[in-house]
Amino acid sequence: MGFVNYEKLKWSRNLKRFLANGKSITVDSTNVRTGLYRPFTRKHLYVSEVVIDELGKNKHFFPKSGSESNKAISATGVGAERPFATLMSETVPDLNFFGPGSVPQWFPFYTYNEDGTKRRENITDWALEQFRSHYTDKSIAKWDIFHYVYALLHHPLYRERYAANLKRELPRIPFAPDFRAFADIGKRLAEIHVNYEQQPEYPLERIENQSAQLDWRVERMKLSKDKRSLIYNDFLTLSGIPPEVFEYRLGNRSALEWIIDQYQVSTDKRSGITNDPNRVDDSEYIIRLIGQVVTISVETVTLVRSLNSLTIAKEL
Repeated sequence: MGFVNYEKLKWSRNLKRFLANGKSITVDSTNVRTGLYRPFTRKHLYVSEVVIDELGKNKHFFPKSGSESNKAISATGVGAERPFATLMSETVPDLNFFGPGSVPQWFPFYTYNEDGTKRRENITDWALEQFRSHYTDKSIAKWDIFHYVYALLHHPLYRERYAANLKRELPRIPFAPDFRAFADIGKRLAEIHVNYEQQPEYPLERIENQSAQLDWRVERMKLSKDKRSLIYNDFLTLSGIPPEVFEYRLGNRSALEWIIDQYQVSTDKRSGITNDPNRVDDSEYIIRLIGQVVTISVETVTLVRSLNSLTIAKEL
């Protein structure tokens, strides 16, 4: 493989193996998808075993575009170096979703064959009957259980009490006394996290530098020392960030800090490829996203605080 030119392409172990075996890439437009690279950070990708080094079970969770939609709950994986985190998504996630050293486990509502056929609910009829029997409530549906689990994984006491367990095994789900309260909160968390681009913008104050030219382009954003303002660029500063925004953390960063980290112009030294998050067709997308993530963070903190009034089982 000494002749391989690394310029503009990262030659992984599997890609070299495919080359040695003479395997070619046939472009299929249905493989062009949108994935969630990091929290609240979408990127375009080509879903192919040749192009993606380790595709895993993604095609069983999120098959070809055009198939019925799915949602999956992420949870920090076993042995993760970072704090426990969870986030729901409706699109293909990256292997290092919460950052390197914290490979998450994904729990989808549906599973499929790779071609998108034979959709199956991932919550079994047996599990549904266990919940209905325990709560003596035949109206409980599988989506209710899915949302119940999502809320429970956000509960501060659950994370604190079972912190050691969450580092060495998959989350265990107890029967909390108030099922419906958990399910309702989990449903709302799912709505704002999955549909984050449809949430209203938080009313941040826009402070414009009158001596600079109007400019919506991002190079590298940074927070002020008190974290109440975000320096967007030389032209614009966004002020009035509520302190509770930084309580909503996904791993070792808050949701807003993930946006600051991911939405910057950077060039890979080895390949020379430049990553530019600015959108030619929507110049204010990043500004809008910042306001939306602040709104989501504030509401998530409010919902998580409300979970504190709900008790969970003493033992798993």
